Amino acid sequence: MSVHNRSRYGRYTGGPDPLAPPVDLAEALDAIAEDVMAGYSPRHALQEYLRRGGRSREGLDDLAGRVQQRRSELLGRHRLDGTLNEVQKLLDTAVLEERKQLARDAMMDNTDRAFREMQLQNLPKSTAAAVNELASYDWQSSTAREAYERIKDLLGRELLDQRFAGMKQALESATDEDRAAVSEMLQDLNELLGKHRRGEDTDADFREFMARHGDFFPENPQSVEELIDALAQRAAAAQRLLRSMSAEQREELMQLSAQAFGSPELMAQLGQLDDSLRALRPGEDWTGSERFEGEDGLGLGDGTGVLQDLAELDELAEQLSQSYNGSRLDDLDLDALARQLGQDAAVTARTLAEIERAMHDGGFLRWGADGDLRLSPQAMRRLGRSLLRDTAKQLSGRQGRRDTRVAGAAGEQTGSSRQWEFGDAEPWDVTRTITNAIRRTIADGGDPRRGLRLAVGDIEVTETEARTQAAVVLLVDVSFSMAAEGRWVPMKRTALALHHLVSTKFRGDRLQLITFGRYAQSMDIGELTALPALREQGTNLHHGLLLAGRFFRQHPSMQPVLLVVTDGEPTAHLLADGESWFGYPPAAETIRVTVAELDRLGRAGTQATFFRLGDDPGLERFVQKMARRIGGRVVAPEAGDLGAAVVGEYLRAHFRGRPYDDADWAQ
Repeated sequence: MSVHNRSRYGRYTGGPDPLAPPVDLAEALDAIAEDVMAGYSPRHALQEYLRRGGRSREGLDDLAGRVQQRRSELLGRHRLDGTLNEVQKLLDTAVLEERKQLARDAMMDNTDRAFREMQLQNLPKSTAAAVNELASYDWQSSTAREAYERIKDLLGRELLDQRFAGMKQALESATDEDRAAVSEMLQDLNELLGKHRRGEDTDADFREFMARHGDFFPENPQSVEELIDALAQRAAAAQRLLRSMSAEQREELMQLSAQAFGSPELMAQLGQLDDSLRALRPGEDWTGSERFEGEDGLGLGDGTGVLQDLAELDELAEQLSQSYNGSRLDDLDLDALARQLGQDAAVTARTLAEIERAMHDGGFLRWGADGDLRLSPQAMRRLGRSLLRDTAKQLSGRQGRRDTRVAGAAGEQTGSSRQWEFGDAEPWDVTRTITNAIRRTIADGGDPRRGLRLAVGDIEVTETEARTQAAVVLLVDVSFSMAAEGRWVPMKRTALALHHLVSTKFRGDRLQLITFGRYAQSMDIGELTALPALREQGTNLHHGLLLAGRFFRQHPSMQPVLLVVTDGEPTAHLLADGESWFGYPPAAETIRVTVAELDRLGRAGTQATFFRLGDDPGLERFVQKMARRIGGRVVAPEAGDLGAAVVGEYLRAHFRGRPYDDADWAQ
């Protein structure tokens, strides 16, 4: 077969895979936010999600595991004596056929026959030495001569296949003209690389070389640098192949190489090529080795290909680890991943990269003033909407009826509107409804002047407030026991759901989030969401109530609503100098000042609900007494039900007289 009939291929340059699954940012955002609320940084949370993957999608760790499995399979399946075994078989065939010919040739001189038989009988045990010794043997059998010549041909094709993938098959049954074309290509290639080493080559030199010999390079390099890259990677793999053999195998091959095509000139050209490539690409791995333990013998060319695969797998493993500075999934070589693991792996990696890109570029993560990566307000709104939806389902299930609209059916309008949903009884926003219908008709190619037909999706309703505006304080315990008992994330999810409810459905209300541990402090929702678990002791409810009172006094015309989430009795209070005093068991002074501050809030008409987490008898007695003093309520939910309990109490306070059946969890 002529070497000029081979196909040429190149890198796929198409767009995104049309079969790739859609990117599920909602799932990614939920998972990342969950880790952030558990104390991870957003950067770490994103990395963890990409490593774990989604519910129905592999992650980087899965792909890395497949890479290691593929590597182990290659090493466990193959061994490197394939060429030596092929040479040995051809040698055995040649010797056997020659002996047959000597035995049946009655016209041969007996002395000559005896001498030839002695030569064959006393061949060295070394395959290479036997082949070299027979280089000058005058074969009497044409079949034997052909088998011996095939050894030379095989060695030549294998040595070329080490440097140029596919050459072994391309030169099978090659003519003298084909071999001359290879020799000419090697000569021109060495000349081109020599000029490049000296800095004397031009683009025209490369184009001329490719015009003459491009069929030898199916990789279709577009520059001399790409050509050198491809050749150096293959040549370095060939060197690692030799170093992976035993010393005896290497020695055998070195001796056999002299017989390649029966031309020492080939080895000289290949040696010159290796020297140039090593000088031009010293960063390649020219000295590594591998340990093969399989049964499938590999020839020199195929073995070099396997060493290239192993190197590619190692590079993929590093890319998938994302452990180097500035790592991004855009760095992943999707072509290599598809070659090694299949197209499905490339689709998975591309999808993960799109998720990473969307989280950064789509506005879900942003850099804070302190230089740290944070969840953006957009991400917080999306997460809050998801958490509020889950909370509504819990409330609906507990109440035994479908979800009740959180915007009232009557009362003062808020000035905002939203798309109509099943069950809404609010009045239509006629202007926006008609505008939506006009826009839709025009987008569909219609003319609204010829008539307008409303669709369900056009309808918007006006939101209304059902009662007086409220100033709401959510006091959350951030003492160490909250994190130790698995209540940290539920507490944050609750705060985020309530924040989203107030900021989107009850914009007339004001919400203040206050954390209390050894000290209390007001936080915005972003700060609370990113707050790491605190290890300091102290439950300073006294300080939290002081901050709540200040917030209520800033909004004197609003109904004060206090929601307290805690899993322990007060063990700290604020001193006159601003320091926090801690004592366990709770000191009488801590209880006294805490109760006194609660009484002040009660006299101001504050509606209070205490959410007791855990089964501590002391806490149960304390919150019951506190609730009775202020005419409030106690709710004892499980951690997973905390969000529904808090939102339910907020709605109950907001819609007095409306039916909210909370007997299942109120204590």
